[in-house]
Amino acid sequence: MHPCECFLYSSRLAAGTQEVCKIGGISTVPVGRVETGVLKPGVVVTFAPVNVTIEVKSAEMHHEALPGDNVGFVVKNVSVKDVHHGNVAVTVIILNHPGQISAGYALVLDCHTAHVACKVAELKEKIDPRSGKKLEDGPKFLKSADAAIIDMVPGKPMCVESFSDSPLLGRFAVCDMRQTVAVGVIKAVNKKAAGAGKVTSSAQKTQKAK
Repeated sequence: MHPCECFLYSSRLAAGTQEVCKIGGISTVPVGRVETGVLKPGVVVTFAPVNVTIEVKSAEMHHEALPGDNVGFVVKNVSVKDVHHGNVAVTVIILNHPGQISAGYALVLDCHTAHVACKVAELKEKIDPRSGKKLEDGPKFLKSADAAIIDMVPGKPMCVESFSDSPLLGRFAVCDMRQTVAVGVIKAVNKKAAGAGKVTSSAQKTQKAK
């Protein structure tokens, strides 16, 4: 069993994968929660951000899984190593931090099933936490009860969207010192090209048949 930080996509399906199991005689079984759409045998989906496209062979305990269902689903011709657990502009509210947060500060971002180390690249502006009105350009630091728009850089690729495009992928919490110190929403994402990626043979056959 392996921890997982991937997100599963098709045109209408989104599901966060939490762990991946390797079961002898069955193949690879990712486990996660369906957020939108329907997960069922025969659909072709892509794991992000690793960019691996596969065909779902079966959905364990379900003929099809609907939003809110926790489900394991069988995929073939893909290793557990292939499915594992850009700058991001965010609006953040500091809840409880004993010190100050400034550019260069390292933190951990929790967004859907992802748990990724990030660094604060720039404090763009301090805002009123109630009205959202700009109070100050380029603040030097933030402290508890402050709200701001900041740029963050993840330490590795992660799957996120702006809150306006996808509330599920656009909310986050910031962890430090083993506690939640801030919460916020993603305003914009500076995306990098994903490249060709990997497509399994069964996914290719299913795509050609459609």
